[in-house]
Amino acid sequence: MSDYKVVKRPEWRSSLADRIYLLAIVKGMWITLRHFFRPKWTMQYPEERWVVREGYRGSPVLAWNRETEREKCVSCLLCMYVCPAEAIYIEPGESEATDPLERRPDIFDLAMTRCIYCGFCEEVCPKEAIVMSDEYELSEYARGSLIREKERLLELGKDWQARAGKW
Repeated sequence: MSDYKVVKRPEWRSSLADRIYLLAIVKGMWITLRHFFRPKWTMQYPEERWVVREGYRGSPVLAWNRETEREKCVSCLLCMYVCPAEAIYIEPGESEATDPLERRPDIFDLAMTRCIYCGFCEEVCPKEAIVMSDEYELSEYARGSLIREKERLLELGKDWQARAGKW
């Protein structure tokens, strides 16, 4: 006695239309012609730019205080601790301001190769010193230039504040 059962399959019979593939060809041409006359979504990139909406999270930049002509960062290190990708590195230093308790970062490095654009650094900052800009063009020719130092982040922050009209 065998443990398996033989199943008889019905013999496949195709119609004449299935055998000549005429209906499939006509259906495919109909889909092609229907898409051919729809409006195009292609953008000519360098000449045309995306208009980003409010709330878009681009690359993080450092904000600049216009009244004191200094960066807003006070080296509280909260953004460094909250960053899930560990993309931010800060070394606090002494400030040259009149308040001896006030600190400024000596080194503020942001590794754009590690940043996941989550916005946690912006949310946790008590002084609104680090903000997410609307920059979406993040390509560079060298990998080392994707580690942005404090001066570069402040420069990008000044440009972004002037465009956005913030502070």
